[in-house]
Amino acid sequence: MHIESGNPQDSTASARPRIGRRALLSAGAVLAAGAGAAAATAFGRDPAAAPAATPPAVVPHHGARQSGLTYRQLPATRLLALDLPEAADRDALRGLLAAVDKVLAAAAAADGSLADPRLSAAPISSLAAVGPALAARLKLPAPAELAELPAFPGDRLDAGRSGGDLLLQVSAEHPWTTGVLTEHLLAAAKPSGATLRWNQAGFLPSVPDGETPRNLFGFKDGSANPDPADPGLWNADGTILVYRRIRMDAAAFAALPTDRQELSMGRRLMSGAPLTGTAEHDDPDIYVKHPDGSYVIPVDAHVRLSSPRLDGGARMLRRGYSYDDTPDDRGLLFCAFMRDPALFTRVQNRLAANDALNPFLTHTASATAWVLPGSHPDRPLGATL
Repeated sequence: MHIESGNPQDSTASARPRIGRRALLSAGAVLAAGAGAAAATAFGRDPAAAPAATPPAVVPHHGARQSGLTYRQLPATRLLALDLPEAADRDALRGLLAAVDKVLAAAAAADGSLADPRLSAAPISSLAAVGPALAARLKLPAPAELAELPAFPGDRLDAGRSGGDLLLQVSAEHPWTTGVLTEHLLAAAKPSGATLRWNQAGFLPSVPDGETPRNLFGFKDGSANPDPADPGLWNADGTILVYRRIRMDAAAFAALPTDRQELSMGRRLMSGAPLTGTAEHDDPDIYVKHPDGSYVIPVDAHVRLSSPRLDGGARMLRRGYSYDDTPDDRGLLFCAFMRDPALFTRVQNRLAANDALNPFLTHTASATAWVLPGSHPDRPLGATL
C-alpha cells in the first residue's frame, strides 16, 4: 500500500491483524449494499425489487385506419417495395397481406407472440399500400384516382428504386427495430413468391414533442401540415401515398447567405415563420407585397409555389424523412398522403418549372400506392379485396 511522504505509519501497526485489499473492498460493497437496503426500507421500498422502467407506449395496430398515418411520426423508418409474380391472383395478394398483418400486429402488441428477443416493448407504426400496376392487373376496387405519376422536368428516376406492387412502411424509435421487422416481413412474404424490389431507410432528428423536425437544409419541414383527421385526405379510410426520393445538395445550399436561403424557401431559418409572419404556424400570405410592388414571398419561393391557395385550399399530409446513404447521396424521403395524386402533379409541375431550390434538388425515385383501410383482429389487411 502506498504511503504518502510525511505521513509515517503508526508504530503499533505491525501488532494489528492485516486486512487484505480484496477483503476490504468486499466489506465495503457489503456495507454499501446494506446502507442501500436500509435506505430503501426507510422509504417504503422493497430492496429486493429493482425499480421498473416505464415501458414505451404501445401503438394500437388495429383500427379503421393504419397506424402509420394515425400515430405521430417515429424517428426511424424503413420503406419496402415488393413485387408479386405475374401469375399472382387476388387470393395470393390477400394471403400476403394477411401474413404481413400478422407480423405487424404481433410486433406492435409486443406480447411475445413474434418470439423474437430482439423486439422489446416499443412503439411501432406501419402501413401497407398497393401499387397502381397491381391494382389494375387484379382489377382491385382501388380509388379511381390511383395512377402512376407523369414525368416531370428534371427527374432522374432510377427504375430499380421506384414503383412496386406492394409498399410497406415500418417506423419505430430505433433503426434496430425497423431492421429486425424487415427480416420478419420478408420472411412472411416469401411463401407468396413476392420479391424485394427496393428498400430505403430514413430518420428524423431528435426534437421535443410537438416541435417540427428539420430537414438536411436546416429548415423545419412539415409546418403547414393539415390535421390527419381532415376528411379531404381520406377515401373510405384509405388514402393515396406519393413517394419521392429527393437528393439534396446540402453543402451547396448551406454555402448561400442566410437571407438567400430564406428567400428561396419563403420561411425564416431559425423560427420557421413565413416571410409574411412572425411564428412558424402563421399562414403564409403569398399575395402580400413590398412598397415597390415585389412579393414579400418571392415568385420562385418554394412556399409560394406549393401553397394550397393555388389549389383551392387542397392540402396533402406530409410525413417525410431524411436519408443519408453516402456522403454524396443524402436528402429527403418525401412521403405525402392525399385523396387524389393529381394535387401532387399540379404542385410538382409548378415547382419543377420555377422553384428556387431546383439547383439543389434531384428527384431520383418515385412511387404511388393505395394505402388500404386498417385491419381488425378478425379481418386482416386486404380481407375485403
